Amino acid sequence: MRVQFTHLSIGLLAVLPSLADVSQCACDPARPATLDARECSLCVEAEKQDAAAGVFLLKDISPRKPNRWLALPRLHQQGPHALHDLPAATRAKLYRAAIEKAKELWGEDWGMAYNSERVRTQCHAHVHIGKLLKGLSPGRYIDVARVEDIPAPADGSGIWFHPVGAKLRVHLGEEITETVLMR
Repeated sequence: MRVQFTHLSIGLLAVLPSLADVSQCACDPARPATLDARECSLCVEAEKQDAAAGVFLLKDISPRKPNRWLALPRLHQQGPHALHDLPAATRAKLYRAAIEKAKELWGEDWGMAYNSERVRTQCHAHVHIGKLLKGLSPGRYIDVARVEDIPAPADGSGIWFHPVGAKLRVHLGEEITETVLMR
């Protein structure tokens, strides 16, 4: 029985990334019926915002993430709303708003996470805001002085970043990044 459970668990883990794929996102505010899909729920929230709003913040409604917030651009794009497709000024504004909220909540113990496009469950671009867990393995990273210098990977991979002194440490090339944040 234990072996069967293990094989079932491994099988489910192999299938989960394919269930999260938003590469074929069909969200289109001009066609409201397309926004009924679960992966379009953040697009619905974006549509509720003032058209002049550049970015907005939402408390994560997942009961499994009671300490999380999301930062989102108001801008809608075709397809999966990739972070690298946002104008650089919008990305910088998104990061600044997220950092301000993170500092308000957790002082200097904050982190931001953007899951790769292959594992995201929502079409609309969003950055997870949370308290950074302690004792994480650094992996591949760069240190940057300004939010404008945070790369937006064109390969669709995820990133996470946090403060280190006066700089931001940006961890690159990962898939599921939000696990670095307290739930």
